[in-house]
Amino acid sequence: METRQVRIGCTFTYVADIATPVVFHVQPRSDPDIALAGERLTSEPEMALRDYTDLYGNPCTRAILPPGRSQFSYGTVATVPDAAEDANPDAPELPPEALPDDTLIYTLPSRFCLPDLLGDQAWSEFGGLAPGYRRVQAICDYVNGHLTFAYGSTTAISTAADVFESGRGVCRDFTHLAISFCRALNIPARYVFGYLPDMDVPPDPAPMDFAAWMEVWLGDRWWTFDPRNNRRRKGRILIGRGRDASDVAMATTFGGPLLAEMVVVAEEALG
Repeated sequence: METRQVRIGCTFTYVADIATPVVFHVQPRSDPDIALAGERLTSEPEMALRDYTDLYGNPCTRAILPPGRSQFSYGTVATVPDAAEDANPDAPELPPEALPDDTLIYTLPSRFCLPDLLGDQAWSEFGGLAPGYRRVQAICDYVNGHLTFAYGSTTAISTAADVFESGRGVCRDFTHLAISFCRALNIPARYVFGYLPDMDVPPDPAPMDFAAWMEVWLGDRWWTFDPRNNRRRKGRILIGRGRDASDVAMATTFGGPLLAEMVVVAEEALG
């Protein structure tokens, strides 16, 4: 298989009044198709860093931000397949009684994904469509057309129901809404976020950021869908999976430090 290299990483700059515990969620999950070289976690001033794995199998790093200004950085070069993610328009939905036990949690309401509140809309828009991959793609088409991408249009507490009403959001909001519609139709769907470089697509003029998309259980496996970009992409590097964004925040602080700056890098390594 042909491969390409992608430089990924991030830097968080904080200003804290007191020592503040924090959990960072920025390292890619283990993936047999992706190789990482030269991984590095650094901090300034130097902090004691401790890794652990959360209940969803996501890699996390614990630290304590010192009083004053501090930085935490992660970086690596990833070798990725020179191919977009798999697709199968004929992949079937399964009835609830045939779903694997560990997928059932992804049919239920969660903090930001609200199939119970959006069920009427989901069945009205998609209930008449043939079940399967094409119906999930129709959900992505709808969400992509219904929402306008706009930074600052939502807050940390905006739910899928909120963005459905407002018609505006960022990638996590597109994902929460599509997940909610899938779950309302008894299709398991889970939230994913990671690094997504602009590979073989027009460059996005906005500053690079983390990206969110979803995975949907059809047939006997999870499939990738991206309601924000609404196209198959190359170079996706997954950091975390969960029920919604509350399970996989890139940084969770146990206090109120100021996030002075966040820089994300996801670009093809050329030469």
